[in-house]
Amino acid sequence: MGIHYDYKSTKGNKLMEKQAKREKKLAEKKAKREAKEGPKIQEEPKKTLDASKPITLDFLTNPDK
Repeated sequence: MGIHYDYKSTKGNKLMEKQAKREKKLAEKKAKREAKEGPKIQEEPKKTLDASKPITLDFLTNPDK
């Protein structure tokens, strides 16, 4: 009865320790990867359409705008 009795009573603690260890390991990997890549370049925000301007055919067909 000794091993099985002890297993159920400490199962929750062991699972929590495993999860904390896993999260710590992932955080270290992420920090290492970010340090290796350097700071991320922020992307330019997407241009949104101005609601006050009407949509014309020229606007839709011209890819430069």
